[in-house]
Amino acid sequence: MAAQDRSPAESFKRSVAGATRALAGKPELEVSFSHDRPGLSGLDLHLKAPSRGLSPDEIADLRGDADGFAMRLAHHDPRLHAAHAPAGEIARAVYNAMEQARVECLGANAMAGVKANLAHALDRRCKARGLDRVHEPGEVALSDIVDLLARERMTGEGSPASAQSALDVMRAWVEERAADRLDGLSDKMSDQRAFARQVSGLLADLDLADHPDEREDRDEEDDPDTASDEGDGRDEGEEGEGDEGDGAADSSDHAEDDQSNAEGEDGDAVELDGEDVAEAHESDDNLEGAMPWQSNNPPETRPDLPSYRPFTTDYDEMIRAEDLCESEELDRLRAYLEQQMVHLSGAVTKLANRLQRRLMAQQNRSWDFDLEEGILDSGRLSRVVTNPTQPLSFKAESDIEFRDTVVTLLLDNSGSMRGRPISIAAISADILARTLERCGVKTEILGFTTRAWKGGQCREKWLNQGKPTHPGRLNDLRHIIYKTADTPWRRARRNLGLMMREGLLKENIDGEALLWAHNRLIARPEERRILMVISDGAPVDDSTLSVNSGTYLEQHLRQVIGWIESRSAVELLAIGIGHDVTRYYRRAVTIVDAEQLGGAMTEQLAALFEEDQLKARLRPSIPARMI
Repeated sequence: MAAQDRSPAESFKRSVAGATRALAGKPELEVSFSHDRPGLSGLDLHLKAPSRGLSPDEIADLRGDADGFAMRLAHHDPRLHAAHAPAGEIARAVYNAMEQARVECLGANAMAGVKANLAHALDRRCKARGLDRVHEPGEVALSDIVDLLARERMTGEGSPASAQSALDVMRAWVEERAADRLDGLSDKMSDQRAFARQVSGLLADLDLADHPDEREDRDEEDDPDTASDEGDGRDEGEEGEGDEGDGAADSSDHAEDDQSNAEGEDGDAVELDGEDVAEAHESDDNLEGAMPWQSNNPPETRPDLPSYRPFTTDYDEMIRAEDLCESEELDRLRAYLEQQMVHLSGAVTKLANRLQRRLMAQQNRSWDFDLEEGILDSGRLSRVVTNPTQPLSFKAESDIEFRDTVVTLLLDNSGSMRGRPISIAAISADILARTLERCGVKTEILGFTTRAWKGGQCREKWLNQGKPTHPGRLNDLRHIIYKTADTPWRRARRNLGLMMREGLLKENIDGEALLWAHNRLIARPEERRILMVISDGAPVDDSTLSVNSGTYLEQHLRQVIGWIESRSAVELLAIGIGHDVTRYYRRAVTIVDAEQLGGAMTEQLAALFEEDQLKARLRPSIPARMI
């Protein structure tokens, strides 16, 4: 494409991509733009796609996000970060936020342009989190406050005006306990290991973690290397594969913390959900927006499959369901789906209620009595009345271990699912999402198909280039986001009606869809991640298979499944509708009739959760002194 033919948005994207590679020092960094939330997976970075109008705020937002990612790639060692990560949820949130503050401050202190971009991004995040509306300590996450105070020390600049209300409430409390540790951060910001230890001391001062001296010997053993903190001496392959090592709740900006209960605010504005900030607060989602979640999973985020490649990804599409058709049509399609549910939902709802009872049974709580501290046990006050020398008795509630979990339902949206199968898949996904949400399990619903039959713009490009041999995948992917994990069911319910739309269901390229869903899951902060695939056949794309071997897509699918099952922390299971998926997936079930889908989905999920609880009961207890 000639330079004069490029739109301003296209030119801007190229400039941002080039600048990000340069700042990160990673010329091989792949930068793409989509409507999904910004995210970093290894050396694959996707940013928010700009509109054609390119407003000043949009430009500043995109530059701020890109610079934040670039600084993380340039100055962050994920393995070292994971080695020093604390165990507690709040402590880990503070620790993750401080590391993002460190890498951003390094960039801001070195480059004025980066400083301006990151300052804009920080102000946007503060507004999105509602820090300008904080009046009580309980209204703000501790990680936000410590993050801001650390940035002030490391840059010598004040915090944004949008954060002053929150700082007025919490500054004195934090500085009274940890001012010296905060003051010492600037001297250690260029050494990630020393900085991590300083943060560990700060967490101890705030009574969030053990003193770092108690962990020092273990940290020395756990640290994978003694290379410099900024990662310049790291192996390129390790950098590309390991950038998910940031603690189970790590996000690449200080939105990494589990405590940020505002996903819809910045996340909706920047990424997927266009709701206002007020509704986002009401839905109590996690903040996703300015930066992506990054995980603490071992190295690779994608398998090395040199035998498979797309001819071009220029025309691939990852899109929200609500962006594929008008709002009125989406309402009509949802109404049509609900008509189908009249005959089917009764049976599926019974199964979902059974699943809910089984999950809730695993979350039962009990009480420990006769403790020296906790909640006053009023039932034993009579002992004190009759004998004043008796000490007061306290009790505390104890939870049975039920790991924080997210489930992704990946639905085959190919033409062969048309009719009854796709209706039942949509209904089952709808009811399961509702059920799991009531049980405290987040659910993401995704679909995969292609944009065209028998190729599309991808095939046209191949034809125009003279039909080069072994072109690889020759169709335009369409990956659809029906519901993100952090979007409440009530806000996404109508999106599932899109599956009823005529002309949506085309061909299916399962391997790449599986990788896409897997990488979205691996970027989640939850401790346990489950991916359920629902399909009615092997991958088929006539355009691709006409110029490659007949098993080209199937071999890729097998390789992806094998890699996930053997190398990834994601638990993978599959349901085949009239198609034997047990020959692909280790944990799978095949059903003959689509009517059995709801039961198969609930039973598979219930079995997984019960298996997890059994393992938890059998796991030997660890003495407190060893934790």
